This record gives sequence, C-alpha cells and structure tokens, in this order.
Amino acid sequence: MEAFRLMKELKANFEQEANYLPKEAGLSLIESTQQNGNGISAKCRDAKVEDLWSLTSFFGYGTQTFVLAVNLLDRFLAMMKVQPKHLACISIGCLHIAAKVLEEECNVSTTHELIRISQCKFTVSDLSRMEKIISEKLNLQFRPVTALTFLHLYHAIALSHTSERKETLNLDKLEAQLKACLCRIVFSKAKPSVLALSLLTQEIESLQSVDMQEIAERIQAHLKIADSDLLYWRELVAKCLADYASPECSKPDNKKLVWIVSRRTAQHLQGSYYGPELPTIPEGAWDESESEDLSDDASSGEECLSSSLGSDAEGLYFPTHYCSKGRKAHTS
Repeated sequence: MEAFRLMKELKANFEQEANYLPKEAGLSLIESTQQNGNGISAKCRDAKVEDLWSLTSFFGYGTQTFVLAVNLLDRFLAMMKVQPKHLACISIGCLHIAAKVLEEECNVSTTHELIRISQCKFTVSDLSRMEKIISEKLNLQFRPVTALTFLHLYHAIALSHTSERKETLNLDKLEAQLKACLCRIVFSKAKPSVLALSLLTQEIESLQSVDMQEIAERIQAHLKIADSDLLYWRELVAKCLADYASPECSKPDNKKLVWIVSRRTAQHLQGSYYGPELPTIPEGAWDESESEDLSDDASSGEECLSSSLGSDAEGLYFPTHYCSKGRKAHTS
C-alpha cells in the first residue's frame, strides 16, 4: 500500500512540474549575456546561488529552503529584465520568502539581520518592496514541485521495498549533490523529475546495486522518461560532480565570518593584541592624573560582517565520504 501511495504521489507531482519551470528562453538569454554586460550573466547568477547556499547553511535553514529560493530566483530572472545591481536584493528576497514559507517562524532571521550578514547595501524597505514584486510576478506560487520533491519520493520508493537499503542509499549525499548542480544555471533547464532521477541512477551505479537499478528503471518507465533524456542529463550531472569534487573548485560552506573594521578600530585591536608598552610604576608613586581613559575610542568605527566561501566537503551538506578529505577552504 505504501509503495502504491508513493507512486500515485509521484505521478501527481510529475503532472505539475512543468508549471514551476523557469522560462527556457529567459534562461538562454542569461546564458548568452556577457559577464560585464547590461543584463545578468550565467556566472553572476551562479555566484549568487552559491551565496544563497552559504547563507542557508549559516542560518541553519533546510535544503528545501535553499532549493525553493533557487527556484524562485530562476523563475523571476527568466521572466524579468534585471540589472546586475539589483541581483543581490532579488536573491536575498527569494531566500527570505523561502524561509518564511518553509522554516519555523522562530527560526527565520529578521530582515535586518539577513541584510547585515549578507553585507548587502540595500535597506530593509528595499528588500520588503522587492519581496512584494517577486510575490506578485510569481503569483504567490511558493510551493513548487522541484527536483528535491522527486528526490525524496524516489528515495522513499526505493526504501519501501526493503529496509536493508536505508544505510546504502544516502539521502543527505543526494541532496548535497543536487545543491551542487543547482549552482549551475544549465540544470535549471532540466525537468525536476529527470534531474532527480539522473542523480539517483548515478548514485545507484556507484553502489553497484542490481536491485535498486531495477527500481530506478521502474520509476523511469512509470514516468515515461526517455532514455536519451536521462542519458543527456546524467552526463552533465557526472561532469558537474566531478568538477565540484576537484580541489580547484571553490564551494559554498557553512558561514565563516570575518570581521571588517575601520582603520581606527583596527589600530585599537592591534594595540590590544600586542599589548601596550607601559612604564614601570614605582611603588607608592601612583598618580591618578597620569591614567588614560581609552574607552572613548574603544568602540569607534564601523563594524560589519563578511562571509567567505570554503570547501563543502567537510561541511554538513556534503558528506566526507563523497569528497576527498583535507581540502583547503577558499576564502573570498
């Protein structure tokens, strides 16, 4: 009965997935835009998605929140002509909307905190207006069918046949691989059902499980996914994950915060680090008039937080058994 229910739910989501795809013409326009042109380039979009991954990890949001934020971002960018200077506000707006939809209210960061941590230059009112625009353009469709939807269903269907596969088919690993793919705009063109099945079959092949391969083939036949489509996206997935696993690839990680302070504050911090050179005080010769009050300037200067990108191979969302250990973090 459980397997029947899952297959029925799978079919229902399959029939709805096309309603939540970004416009392919808009995505193609982004891919053809030059890096320093008037519009949003693929490289610029991908960089913002990596930032969303980092922010998602920092605030402790779930994978669903990240996937929804990327879906909202791509759908919006594919239908609107956007200037590069507005991309940061749009991407943060998508993340904030996704968090408010999926996270517990007590866990959703405040707008002010989100802007502060992301080090964006827009205001709270700017972000509020942008969220309203995004909501209107996307017709308040904040519960889309995504590749993560199918990945969870495929995983549940595989496990429904026997409990012995629970330890071998790692959902966390599959989710991490999906997030790596979503950092490339090309995968926004894939049907979510096909992208998820590509990830699943890729993992099953590495496990060399004949039983699970049969389950994947049944899913493919049930959804009538063509062999050519699956092979095409599997090849792109394999290349993406190979590139992602390489030491040369910088990866979003849990936030590593670095203080950026004013020159005046830095001078005080430097002085306190090395220790002040104080004259020897003779016994019984203390003069209160010689004491110096440093509290006036101790907190002067503007302070803000900056994020860095590091290797996700050691982070929560990319298990250490997937990537090689010991990679150095890349800091921006």
